[in-house]
Amino acid sequence: MSYPNAVALTAADSTQFNAYTAFPTTAGPHPGIILLQEAFGVNSHIRNVADRLAETGYVVIAPELFHRTAAPGLEISYSDFASAMPHYQATTPEGLTADVQAAYDWLGAQPNVTDKIGSIGFCLGGRVSFLANVVLPLAAGVSYYGGGTHLLASRAPELHAPHLFFWGGQDAHIPQEQVLAVTAALDAAGKPYINTIISSADHGFHCDERSSYNPQAAQEAWALTLAFLHEKLR
Repeated sequence: MSYPNAVALTAADSTQFNAYTAFPTTAGPHPGIILLQEAFGVNSHIRNVADRLAETGYVVIAPELFHRTAAPGLEISYSDFASAMPHYQATTPEGLTADVQAAYDWLGAQPNVTDKIGSIGFCLGGRVSFLANVVLPLAAGVSYYGGGTHLLASRAPELHAPHLFFWGGQDAHIPQEQVLAVTAALDAAGKPYINTIISSADHGFHCDERSSYNPQAAQEAWALTLAFLHEKLR
């Protein structure tokens, strides 16, 4: 295992994989959060997000979503998306469902975790966070610039919990019509959501290791994220 606080999980298809975990320092019980990676692995940025969530009182698990095609601990440079593409393209809804279920089961087995569990994801993980909200009995879901979420729009009627979305107004990777496809499906299904478009932000605006990092947008989105999670999980 390439980082501290790692646990080993087994998915329903019998594949084994690692996940990063972070725990609050205060006495529990605490709500749980499944944190879903970008296309670049459970890297230092994702682990930092996990630690920040733990500091605010959540038990967090961040599973490695590329474990079927990559060695444990894979981290890819933000400037080398080409290396991420084969792993990204090899993911399937079925495999991702098995992965988030295993992470959910791990949280449920922890004696200091309440029955309130949410998900949050970035980029690839934003789409997977939406999927997690479909396939798991979550109490909250959060997606940052989840490219490809529109491909799951038909599953909007299955959503379990209110979902918070963040998109960058300058994000050329996710056309506005894809965002509208997601919100239209949620409207048609009568599902509660919050849709936030930050006009000045580009794709990846929350990550301080990316050239597209936007400190003001990141701060605003994080404040809303924490308020949303506090309301739904506590």
